[in-house]
Amino acid sequence: MKKLILLAAIASILMAAFLPSSAAADITVGATTWYTWWDFDKENNDANKTKFDPTFLYGPALSIKFNDDINMTFVYLYGKFDMIETNGTNTITRTDSDFALNYKISNYFKLFAGAKYMRFKMEAMDHAAIGPGAGISAVIPAGGDFFILGNISGLYIWGQEDHSQGESSSFNEYGANTSISLAYYIASASTTLSLGGRYQYIKTAYTDSTDSDITHQFYGVTLSANYSFSI
Repeated sequence: MKKLILLAAIASILMAAFLPSSAAADITVGATTWYTWWDFDKENNDANKTKFDPTFLYGPALSIKFNDDINMTFVYLYGKFDMIETNGTNTITRTDSDFALNYKISNYFKLFAGAKYMRFKMEAMDHAAIGPGAGISAVIPAGGDFFILGNISGLYIWGQEDHSQGESSSFNEYGANTSISLAYYIASASTTLSLGGRYQYIKTAYTDSTDSDITHQFYGVTLSANYSFSI
């Protein structure tokens, strides 16, 4: 929760810096979902002992356009995975939150940088991290009211893993994220619909324990709907 408050504070500061009280802004609000598969590979361990059923991650999305060159985006995703192990099934929740400031470098491309918060939580474990991320995104016309959306980014975050037995470990995580989708803009409704795919790679490296490093791969189908208006 403290990390989410930190992200909200960063967003508020940047909004105050880039959006004077007398200025107008274009706002986009919507919802997004990601039907996700999770491949889990722990070093020095039989990966077949742990499997995850695919599930939906879902949540709100927000974008604020300050001018033709700069906009701010925020996306929050949440979902629950069934973790299947040799000794039974547990539920693990995943929170994935991204805040970014975007700068237009051409008619089709933007650079972005910001903060990422990620958390995995189950009955006996709480694994949370926050840190910076950056990348490049593209919006390419595909004819008529259709567009191709894509992005690629990297991240480096750090945090702590707490266990119910009272043990805790610090860790660093690094990885990459890429997505591509086809979007359709409904002018009469000021709404954009998009369908595509997303892949995310994350490597967990523990820094103060003997726990084995973990490789995570998330991939699946994305669907979103966003409504735009001006204030």
